[in-house]
Amino acid sequence: MREFLRRWWQNWSLGSEGAARERARARLSAHPWPAFVLGALARLREDGGRAYLVGGTVRDVLLGREGDSSIDVATSIVPEDVVRRFERVVPTGIAHGTVTILDGPVPVECTTFRREDRYSDARRPDRVAFTTDPLADLDRRDLTVNAMAFDPASGELLDPHGGARDLERRVLRAVGDPLERFREDGLRPLRAARLSATLELEMDDELQRALARLPDPDTGYRASGVAFERVQGELVQLMKAREPSRGFRSLVPTGLLGLWMPELDRCRGVTQNRYHEYDVFEHSLHTCDAAPATKPVVRWAALLHDIGKPDTREERGGEGTFYNHHFVGAELAGVLLERLRFPTAFREAVVHLVREHMFDYHPEWSDAAVRRWLAHVGTDHVADLFDLRIADRIGNGRKRGFPTYLDPLHRRIDQLLEESRALNVRDLAVDGTDVMRELGIAPGPEVRETLEALLEEVLDHPDRNRREVLLARLAERRGERALAPESRAESP
Repeated sequence: MREFLRRWWQNWSLGSEGAARERARARLSAHPWPAFVLGALARLREDGGRAYLVGGTVRDVLLGREGDSSIDVATSIVPEDVVRRFERVVPTGIAHGTVTILDGPVPVECTTFRREDRYSDARRPDRVAFTTDPLADLDRRDLTVNAMAFDPASGELLDPHGGARDLERRVLRAVGDPLERFREDGLRPLRAARLSATLELEMDDELQRALARLPDPDTGYRASGVAFERVQGELVQLMKAREPSRGFRSLVPTGLLGLWMPELDRCRGVTQNRYHEYDVFEHSLHTCDAAPATKPVVRWAALLHDIGKPDTREERGGEGTFYNHHFVGAELAGVLLERLRFPTAFREAVVHLVREHMFDYHPEWSDAAVRRWLAHVGTDHVADLFDLRIADRIGNGRKRGFPTYLDPLHRRIDQLLEESRALNVRDLAVDGTDVMRELGIAPGPEVRETLEALLEEVLDHPDRNRREVLLARLAERRGERALAPESRAESP
């Protein structure tokens, strides 16, 4: 009853669909559209053409949020004519009517009004037919909030499916039958989950029921043919949301989380112990939400940091323990990110954080121990590890406040880095050429082993990282080799 009254009051207070549309039109008319956008629309309208701002460009202005890095435009002009009207264009998807205009500081994605045939590959329409009717073009779109078109010159707003009112009600709703929209493109369920999280809109009941029905083969929905590169693109956008967890939870009943991210999906229901409020899956989502949205590497590491727990769980005293789960999790994270076609450097950075997230600092650590830890994890990763540890604590659900031990560790790191930055063989005052010359050896493993031995000494005694000192140590090593030529030299 309470939910019914809430919705009744919301609908009554917002008024009719027409009133919402008029409020949206007024807001769009007052928006300071860039001159290059208005110029592109004017050029498309020449000789009787029609052109509108559409999709996310209209939606994001109405939500008062910063849009994507491109402007979406729909026009009655066929792609070949669009190409002729602008100096710098890219035929992005010209067969399906899309041309990217590069005449301004931001790309303009221009698509000809079109009707679509069936989607036999669950990704693209088998055939498109260009039309001069903008309403027909809006009918083919996936969600009502994306099915609006606005002409800044005339102030005309086309909103045949009530997208403006849905935005005011903070509702995400499909254009027509949501199952039909999902059958057309297997990625659309993930896109709906992503938009629900990034736009912070609640899916309407019909959309939620359609998502829950996707595992049923009778729906005709297919996801197996969706390219992992497209999945990755949606997930990257999802991770920019204030709470990515909303999107991941929406995927659970669809079966798509298990299809695309089985390592994370199998964390559901894996209980932990008295020190954790949530199971492994919910803890991972809470930790992801708590990680900085501006640091995608940290956010992904936060989401995946405990995916090794299902494989390492042991019951002891009625509670779960997870020895070495960070090592197992690092391997699984690498597999998952590779499956989703993430770049190698990004994948390696996330895997490194997952592997190192269990670091356990104690005040009694010696300075040499801190330097060795820094050498191991890398100074470039310390800030990210700290952010991950803070998010992990917040995501625990039972721990409150800032991890107090991070402050003294941070101060010690700053102090030690001021004293010496020799944390890698590259930081030594000698190099491989010096080693080969002083020891009279050829390139090979012994060169690296000698440099690492020198680094171990410098980590204990930073003041020894001087060229004359290290050359003297190499001379001592040369003497040891002369005394025992049949054996490998010992470390200096």
